[in-house]
Amino acid sequence: MLVVKNLAKILGGRQILHNINFCLKKGEIIALLGPNGAGKTTLMRCLVGFYDLDEGSVSLDDKTMADGRDEFLKNMAYVPEVGGIYPEMSVFEYLAFMAKLKNVDAKSFANNLKYLVSALELESVINQKCETLSKGYKKRTALAGAMMSYPKFLILDEPTEGLDPKQKQHLREFLKSYGKNNIVLISTHIMEEVEALADRVLMIKNGRLICDTTPDDMKKVSAQNSIENSFCTMMDV
Repeated sequence: MLVVKNLAKILGGRQILHNINFCLKKGEIIALLGPNGAGKTTLMRCLVGFYDLDEGSVSLDDKTMADGRDEFLKNMAYVPEVGGIYPEMSVFEYLAFMAKLKNVDAKSFANNLKYLVSALELESVINQKCETLSKGYKKRTALAGAMMSYPKFLILDEPTEGLDPKQKQHLREFLKSYGKNNIVLISTHIMEEVEALADRVLMIKNGRLICDTTPDDMKKVSAQNSIENSFCTMMDV
């Protein structure tokens, strides 16, 4: 279980996040929604220790950063929308590097590599340089690298942006399977993604959590029973 209490963050002298509170449970896929500038990226970076907190706490299974930063972060993974892989490395070299970075032992690396390469369909590019990969393969390689430690809490920023329909469907099925035994948080602007994947929806506006609901209940805000229309209504856009 991930518990966020009274989280606040100030950047450049401006308060970006205000008193954020929520609890995420194992077996949930959660969509994080909000307009550009709402604080989504800042929140995700706070959750994985990229930023220190100005107030509040983040705990995963009752452990916090104070209990040991390396062990705490080993159970988390964050895949940003852009970047995350080294172009000069082959896919295999990158995955091996990420495993070493996360202190994954040799046996676990072999098992995780076999599972992830198969599940994310990376067999055909395993020895290819990352700089030569298509956008879809780059996304999947970054995801495989982040998951080398098989994290309990996985955060993805726009995970299907730029993927073709078949790739989107495959990635969704993979995330649904992974989410059965872990926590998956997805930040997205694609409302189709929310309907296809999410069990819960967290909405933030101006750095404040304004709604914690389900996709079905969110639809009820709109007379058209539409998540997209409901989003626009709730965000006044």
